[in-house]
Formats: sequence, structure tokens, C-alpha cells
Amino acid sequence: MTDEVETRETTPLVDEAMKKAAVAWVSVADGPALALWCMPLESALFVVSGPGEQSAPGLADATEARVTLRGDHGGRIVTWPARVTRLAPGTEAWETAAPLVAAKRLNAPGPTAELVARWAADGCALTRLDPAGTPDAGTDLPDASLAEVPRGAPVVRQTRKPFRLHRVRRR
Repeated sequence: MTDEVETRETTPLVDEAMKKAAVAWVSVADGPALALWCMPLESALFVVSGPGEQSAPGLADATEARVTLRGDHGGRIVTWPARVTRLAPGTEAWETAAPLVAAKRLNAPGPTAELVARWAADGCALTRLDPAGTPDAGTDLPDASLAEVPRGAPVVRQTRKPFRLHRVRRR
């Protein structure tokens, strides 16, 4: 884990897509791309994961990832390699970024300072994703949709039949 950010390799398309990003599809190694809430800050994307936050298996320990961002109309416009840096609690980078990210978190349980303290105490990972190579855009993107069968999740449950107040006659 380091606070140093090396020289950036980016394009205007990546910069503009990052500015508008609220969700990024991030894949680590050969794993599936996961939709993660992110926050653009300092020409990078910041992602929080861990207990009580979103699940991003392998991201906290990774050094590289692939990030896909969507355009204004919802379609994929760019995929780029990212350098992953995990910010450690107590460092200058953490003290600068964590409160800004926490302030923008939707439906945050409690004030920003308490949220940042919980992230540090619970071992949540605050990771920084910096552009680190040539992006795939336009004709470089795959023509197929890349749609997959939804993965199982522990939050999925069977739905009950809808409640009927009055008896429905069958014809």
C-alpha cells in the first residue's frame, strides 16, 4: 500500500467519462466485472468496499484492474486498465480522500466523520483507480453485448403471491 501516485496515462475521453461516473464496472484479474458505486476525485475513481459496504472481491489486494464506464445514454463508451492503490487509514491520502468520498455516499448511516471512522475500524478498503494504459473505445469495444446470466446473491428471495383484498372470480 502506497500513497504515491505515479504518472497518469489517460485520454480526454477517459477523463470526461470519469467526471460523470457514479457507477463503474470493475474487473480484477480474470474475474467478472462488478458494478460498483464510485466517486470521481482528483482525476481518479475512488471505491469503498468491505464490511457494511459494497462487495468487491479481490479489489483491495489488487494492483491492476479493468474499468468500464458508460456514456450519457447508458451504453458502454470506454474500458481502460487501472492502477489500483489502497489508501491506508491514518495516512495523508486517507485523511484527504475519505471524508470527501464519505460526504458523497448516498444513504450514509450517520455523519461523515462517523462513517470515515467506521471504515477505518471495520477494515473497509478505500481504493483509488487511476488510468494506467491505452483505453478501448469506439471500434475497439466488442460488438457483442457481453450479457451474462445473473449471478446468485444471498439477498435474492422468492416472491410471494400478491395479496388480494377481495375474492377474484374465475370465468
